[in-house]
Amino acid sequence: MDRTLAADLARLPDLLDATRRAAAEALATLDERAVVPAAPKPADPEPLPEQGDGTETALAAFRARWEPRLSASAGPRYLGFVTGGATPAALAGDWLTAAHDQNSNSSMDGAGQDLERETVGWLRELFGLSDAHTGTFVSGATMSNTTGLAIAREWLGERLGVSPAEDGAAALGPVRVLSGAPHSSIAKALSFLGLGRSSLVRVPTLPGREAVDPAALARALADTPGPAVVVANAGTVNTVDFDDLPAIAALRARHDFWLHTDAAFGAFAALSPDHAHLTEGLDAADSVCVDLHKWLNVPYDSAVQFTRRRDLQARVFQNAAAYLGPLGEHPDLVHLTPENSHRLRALAAWFTLRAYGRQGHREIVERNIAGARALGAALEEDPAFTLLAPVRLNVVCFTLADTPDPRLGARLTALREAVSTEVFVTPTVHEGTAGLRAAFSNWRTTQADVRRAAHALRTAAREIT
Repeated sequence: MDRTLAADLARLPDLLDATRRAAAEALATLDERAVVPAAPKPADPEPLPEQGDGTETALAAFRARWEPRLSASAGPRYLGFVTGGATPAALAGDWLTAAHDQNSNSSMDGAGQDLERETVGWLRELFGLSDAHTGTFVSGATMSNTTGLAIAREWLGERLGVSPAEDGAAALGPVRVLSGAPHSSIAKALSFLGLGRSSLVRVPTLPGREAVDPAALARALADTPGPAVVVANAGTVNTVDFDDLPAIAALRARHDFWLHTDAAFGAFAALSPDHAHLTEGLDAADSVCVDLHKWLNVPYDSAVQFTRRRDLQARVFQNAAAYLGPLGEHPDLVHLTPENSHRLRALAAWFTLRAYGRQGHREIVERNIAGARALGAALEEDPAFTLLAPVRLNVVCFTLADTPDPRLGARLTALREAVSTEVFVTPTVHEGTAGLRAAFSNWRTTQADVRRAAHALRTAAREIT
């Protein structure tokens, strides 16, 4: 064994304790750290060491060279991208995931698959889905949407008497995927799956909304030759708008389509009694996307996909090799997702669900909703700002008032950069108007953070030119 590696093995408990102290210090200082640091970029990349000098030196080098440049994305005022942090239990689960280092894809191995299936069952219950849905963990919403649409592609083949998994996507002929305000990952998935970005057809939305117009969707379906795919939204990016899921599902009485629902973070509305009505009809979907490193507050990368057609899922993703178990009635996870290597992502989710239960996660969701509403109210009462949409759930979409269009983009960039050490918000465009969005999903965020963020935005709006 390499001498340095052997020395690290002999000192492993001490090295893990040093790492624990470094992590604890980073988390303890989140409230004081710049949300997005202004630290200068480092010099040119260092060369690969010929002879390493061990974990302790590597830890010191990381803390000196890279840690000062990392954002405080685990903290309470990182309001970009609908990014949660990691609850204490989720962090513990993630550390143990690395320590046990499971590839939980095969039933011939340990209990990783069983733990994942238990966790998926808990999540299914959390979101109000029936036992008709089975699920697996994937890396994020993009892969969850991709997996759901891959199953939809095979369903289209079933309707047309072909198998894209065997014969290729070209066997389907032209495909139409209908949606009102699809997330950008939908087009990316269609490109990846060989269906093409041009297969995505935008259906008109309701006036002043990002929710699809059910009547317009019915007309589009009537104009679609053969079976189609409909992508519904349960929480859009800019305004957290929800399609009328029951109305869309009801269209299947007259039209033949696969219903995929992108509920990346909107599914968590089901936890709040005051907002659960938004997710009514979610169970009617043929496939569902939920992103867990958003509002479940588990570390990156983690999401879950659900479907009613596990048989088609296995037809798409089956992996035939002598060293793998047979497909069987209950396929191993290796036969259900694009990945052959399947980190035990479920453990972090299992930990946080086991530690805090439905009530603990409901409290996080409701506190974040209250925070978004408070920030929206603070900006709405300030003449420097205009809300671009109502605060429906956990996202505040806003812009600078009384700014000529040619100058608006530059002023918004200046505002975003001016406040970045205090609060991180991301740029957007809503109905043709440039704006910013603040997304609340972190378990640490309190009303004190909302006041601090509002003060930073309001002060900077008066200082930029």
